[in-house]
Amino acid sequence: MTVRAQPMIAVTDVEKSSSWYCAVLAATSGHGGPEYEQIVVDDAMILQLHKLELGHHHGTIGDPGQPLGNGVALWFEVDDLEAAADRAAAAAATVQTGIHHNPNAGHRELWLRDLDNYLVVLAG
Repeated sequence: MTVRAQPMIAVTDVEKSSSWYCAVLAATSGHGGPEYEQIVVDDAMILQLHKLELGHHHGTIGDPGQPLGNGVALWFEVDDLEAAADRAAAAAATVQTGIHHNPNAGHRELWLRDLDNYLVVLAG
């Protein structure tokens, strides 16, 4: 059995968030547009972005009355953590915790905050 996560997060500006994630993760847009986006790496969708206020056929993804990002951590394993850190710096990403060793996981990580305050962890 194959299972592959395809998380969806609610964001305030899909197109700006798409640009941010594509820059930081060296990803591409798989859909595009102001309401919904798919972030793609090597032909695999790794993240979905959805406009916070839109319900489409399923209702809203998040509560517009609550802060975004609370209680969510998006972990991405990257091949080259230093290159990812350089991309994050070029994208003016907010660094929560610089590159450090995570003794529990046994690897190095960089903790960022995206445009909507979601915690984004890059692990190498």
